[in-house]
Amino acid sequence: MGRLNLCVDIDGTITIPYYWLKYANKFFGTNLKPTDITEYDIDKVLNISAENYWEFYEIHGSEMHEKARARKGAKKNLLKLAENNNIHYVTARNSKMHEVTSEWIRKREFPKTSLHLLGSHNKVLKATELECDIFIEDRYENAVEIAEAGFQVLLVDCYYNRYTLPNRITRVKNWLEIYDTVSSYSISKSQTFNKKEQKTTCLSKRMSNLALLNNL
Repeated sequence: MGRLNLCVDIDGTITIPYYWLKYANKFFGTNLKPTDITEYDIDKVLNISAENYWEFYEIHGSEMHEKARARKGAKKNLLKLAENNNIHYVTARNSKMHEVTSEWIRKREFPKTSLHLLGSHNKVLKATELECDIFIEDRYENAVEIAEAGFQVLLVDCYYNRYTLPNRITRVKNWLEIYDTVSSYSISKSQTFNKKEQKTTCLSKRMSNLALLNNL
């Protein structure tokens, strides 16, 4: 069985999910706490226009991404997963954030691998291109779209994604659970692959034996 292709989101998945909150509270004069963040879209949470949000992001986006803290266990378990699997970072950040994102990954010594900044939440096309086996994500709407396209998704638990999960989506609490789930999936897929190989081998042997009998 070969290596799995793991697509990994960054914001809220590798990073802690609410790292932007202190910047937003100061900028907009609010006093929100992580438990108040029950929607993914920040403009809806703050009850502001999309234009006001993008003004905030233009000013603070690079600094927020540069100083974002990683989730506990993210680095350790991603490094372990990278030993036997292919890791692809797939984020909705736009291309202007490529340098700050790649530097964040480098400085914190996360696995050095492919980085894809899409500039949108449409991740299905990239998952297809990368032949994704499992997509690790925190945004509920993304997870549903990716799962409906036929991919397995691990949804990292946050206050803003606690909705009913459709097929192919598994909720995980932390990076240790992610590691264990991916490892179990890899073993299960390997066993299925081996069974198929055994059936193919048996069929080939039968066909060869029939051919020998016909030639007698």
